Amino acid sequence: MFVLVEMTDTVRIPPWQFERKLNESIAEELNKKLANKVVYNVGLCICLYDITKLEDSYIFPGDGASHTKVHFRYVVFHPFLDEILIGQIKSCSQDGVHVSIGFFDDIVIPPESLQQPAKFDEAEQVWVWEYETEEGAHDLYMDIGEEIRFRVVDETFVDTSPTGPSSAEASTSNTTEEVQKKEAPYTLVGSISEPGLGLLSWWTNS
Repeated sequence: MFVLVEMTDTVRIPPWQFERKLNESIAEELNKKLANKVVYNVGLCICLYDITKLEDSYIFPGDGASHTKVHFRYVVFHPFLDEILIGQIKSCSQDGVHVSIGFFDDIVIPPESLQQPAKFDEAEQVWVWEYETEEGAHDLYMDIGEEIRFRVVDETFVDTSPTGPSSAEASTSNTTEEVQKKEAPYTLVGSISEPGLGLLSWWTNS
């Protein structure tokens, strides 16, 4: 679920922080810049693990701050494919079941990856597994707040960094721009279409 990623960055330290130890100031600046941010094709950054190398610091003309090239390792949330995770159902829609693991909410289980046969209950706004037994079908509801075990089957990264205006973009509508702004930079796709996966209550002996 969590990995250590080696990174390199140039960190700017303002003059009023020169009285502090360089390592402490750099660690604080790196966490301000990266913590709780998604790095494209890397994952969700959690916190600094350690600093492996500090290169020489420079002060440029017209800027009293120091600039230091830093090599460091960062703790990143990036589950591997086929990893089993446990989260809570945040909401349900026609697009599938939306899951949260507390610090990360952009997880979706599409309808085709649910336990089958499944149907969407419009009135309750939840997905239902129509579990077949010898006595007939039993509806097992995927209620909001329930704990759910799922397998990570895919991931999607979207580059959400700002881009300059172009002639093509100028002609697009404001509605399209708003939709693009809301797109999640990192999304996990899950599956519960196998025995043992799904709501924990389904597989717990009473």
